[in-house]
Amino acid sequence: MRTIEQLLASESGAFLIAVVIFVILVLRATLRVLPEWERAVILRLGRLLGVKGPGIIFLLPYVDRPIRVDTRLVTMDVQRQEVMTRDNVPVTVDAIVLFRVIDPAAAVTRIENFIRTTSLIAQTTLRSTLGQAELDDLLAHRDKINQQLQSIIDEQTEPYGVKVQTVEVRDVVLPDTMKRAMARQAESERERRAKVINAEGEYQAAERLVQAAQMMATQPAALQLRYLQTISEMSAQSTSTTIIPVPVDLLLPFIRQAGAPQTPPPQPTPQPAGGD
Repeated sequence: MRTIEQLLASESGAFLIAVVIFVILVLRATLRVLPEWERAVILRLGRLLGVKGPGIIFLLPYVDRPIRVDTRLVTMDVQRQEVMTRDNVPVTVDAIVLFRVIDPAAAVTRIENFIRTTSLIAQTTLRSTLGQAELDDLLAHRDKINQQLQSIIDEQTEPYGVKVQTVEVRDVVLPDTMKRAMARQAESERERRAKVINAEGEYQAAERLVQAAQMMATQPAALQLRYLQTISEMSAQSTSTTIIPVPVDLLLPFIRQAGAPQTPPPQPTPQPAGGD
């Protein structure tokens, strides 16, 4: 009798344990918890049911198949590309692409691997777009090229639910011969600017001298005052003997006075002698 009771007790205990395990498996297959940045694309018997999440989602065990998709911003490195610019300069460039999934259902059902596809599109677009740009634009107007790359890549990734937010050309490597040529060009440009500035200074100085000469021509006294001022400055700065020529203009008043004809002094008129 005790053996039958023990057997029944053992069978009921095993059944209870089996029920508990079954319930745990069913709950595990039915309930899923998704973080804030994840979405679950639900396929029911192979057909698209919809997108669920975040939080707790309910599934039919062994009927619904969830595919998790990360909707956070993804940073992807574009491999170095050897590019020939429009003006036939070989450069090596690399870039980064920032994108995120905005349509999880399209990213799962319309393409096999959206990350690899986006990477390949970025590589080919980088090569073709930079091949149409000149080297000066690539170095000086990189923001414009980045916007152009972002627009082209985003247009191609939009059908499968990927939004490209930013494309940045990170590094441009030039050949050594081109670096030396650009250094010589920059040096020549600096020399040209220095010569232009020097010529402009001389031109302005010449204009001032012409104006001063015109003023002194109308005012001879100004020339004499300037000459006397120059003599005063030279005497204050120089300790040696300096021979200074005297301009003729200073002697003209004396020359004119010496060359003027001498008028005799007036003679007294004789008085006639008269008798008384």
